[in-house]
Amino acid sequence: MGPGTWFSRFAIFVLVYMFPVVMWGVVTRATFSGDGCGTHWPLCHGQLIPFGLPVESWVEWSHRLSSGLAGPLVVALLVLAYRASVKGSQLRKAALGSFFFTLTEGGIGAKLVLKDLVADNPSMVRAFWTGAHLANTFILLGFLTWTVWLALGKPAIRLRGQGPVMGAVALGLFLMLFLGVTGSIAALGSMLYPAGSLAEKLRQDFDAASPLLVRLRLGHPLIATSVGLYIVFLASYLTRVRPTDSMVKSARWMVGLFGLQMVWGLSTLLTKSPLVLQVGHLLLADLLWVVTLWAGAQALSTGRESVPGADSESAHSGGVSRSGLMHAYIALTKPRVISLLLFTTITAAFVAAKGWPGGWLLLALLVGGYFSAGAANAINMVYDRDIDVRMKRTSSRPTVTQQITNVQALTFAFVLQTISFAVLWSVANLLTAFLAFAGLLFYVFVYTMALKRRTWQNIVIGGAAGAFPPLVGYAGVTGYLSPVAWILFGIIFLWTPVHFWALALLIKDDYKDAGVPMLPCVRGDHYTVVQIMVYTVLTVAISLAPLFMGEAGMYYAVAAVILNAALFVRAMNLYHRPERQEAKVLFKYSMVYLAALFLMFAIDRSWLA
Repeated sequence: MGPGTWFSRFAIFVLVYMFPVVMWGVVTRATFSGDGCGTHWPLCHGQLIPFGLPVESWVEWSHRLSSGLAGPLVVALLVLAYRASVKGSQLRKAALGSFFFTLTEGGIGAKLVLKDLVADNPSMVRAFWTGAHLANTFILLGFLTWTVWLALGKPAIRLRGQGPVMGAVALGLFLMLFLGVTGSIAALGSMLYPAGSLAEKLRQDFDAASPLLVRLRLGHPLIATSVGLYIVFLASYLTRVRPTDSMVKSARWMVGLFGLQMVWGLSTLLTKSPLVLQVGHLLLADLLWVVTLWAGAQALSTGRESVPGADSESAHSGGVSRSGLMHAYIALTKPRVISLLLFTTITAAFVAAKGWPGGWLLLALLVGGYFSAGAANAINMVYDRDIDVRMKRTSSRPTVTQQITNVQALTFAFVLQTISFAVLWSVANLLTAFLAFAGLLFYVFVYTMALKRRTWQNIVIGGAAGAFPPLVGYAGVTGYLSPVAWILFGIIFLWTPVHFWALALLIKDDYKDAGVPMLPCVRGDHYTVVQIMVYTVLTVAISLAPLFMGEAGMYYAVAAVILNAALFVRAMNLYHRPERQEAKVLFKYSMVYLAALFLMFAIDRSWLA
């Protein structure tokens, strides 16, 4: 039995009250009113009420007043919680946490004012404490949500015996907290260094001479997209292991709010960040945080033994050796697939540099490129687990055998992508880090999620993800993308259908069993080989473009003619004899073709230099 309707209503009131308090804080920051009361605390320019002072003083004073009123409300909540519960109850702990983080909320606010970390102060110290302020706000809302949960008579949260559910929820909350912090810092940068247009804003973001607060802005939408992918997974995962009506509703709210948040954030990015959009953006973030906490409470208040199948995501790594587990994590990244991608990255760097790009840069491109592609492959394995289990070629993947759980795989992917972005940004430049991450997003969202299961054009459009590596290598050297870089992109883009459809002919039965609409399964072998011929001709044409552009010399010309002639002959052989052996020959040669073509272009450019 819950503590009573009267108490639950009051708890809900306190939680809801915090939202306008937080929103008014955004107004205070965005209107540069943070120093409206000077460095006085708690008085405003020495006055209890700022009569005769400008509007900025009233804005700051009203924010302090609304925040100050939260104190007595939380104290009352704490007293009532102690009266409505017994010693050691979770309700007392939740209310006590709410009280503590209300105090720290006020303390951080006071520090920002007393240390003059407000208004137009552009220091990184201010950025740190602004991020800490947001984190504290989220944690405070978390404890208040927990209090409401228990005040409504919901079951206590159980952290033990939850298996990977606990890890999934904890990771989701951590990522959202981290996202919120980056958002507060990005908003600070946009406020202090406004741009007249989106183009100007992007120029500021990519300019190495811009202040760090400006260059950090671009990280927020990238992190938001990455975290969004996890939120969608978490919603799906929780409804699978905790299949209740209430969990389904919470999951829908999670996905819906995040989708709205992304649209709202994009609108804010495309405009000059008007105040109403800034306030709405943070409001949606707070609502999403509370809904995710609520879903987490629903999942963690149910023991594993109460929900059939809750163990389905448990890892079976207990009997696996350390070396075996390491091998499983390496397998998540698909190293054989990545090797060719890395080769095109490195050769593109030589093409851009017209010689030796530098040892440290090459190492960064190798590490950053591998980690980013590996993260994309790990996410792909998680999402396609239901397909992989039905295909012979993929049935032994670690996500299928559950040597590595979905949560562990996604955590691994997040860590890899974070390291990749940091390495490429610090050693190369922000554009390079952005392009590597964009390749991951394209592969995951466009190919894996949007196209793979819906259309045979999946590999045509989705194949662009594999064409990002040469852009990464080129931008790593130059900091920009020239027509030559886009030619390299185009070569891989048009080569991919030739390469992949040859493979699809070899394993079409696997794809058919898994229900994946690859071209041979949907339109038949003859139509597939016709399409292979079309894309072979297009590949040959674009591979000769550097010659007509004057960007390549005799060495590349000779190599391109020989390699393209061999590619065309093998494609023609398959066209006349659409058999497994011919498909296998074309598939293997296509890899040699791409590697040799890029290698000769790099050698040619280096020799000409």
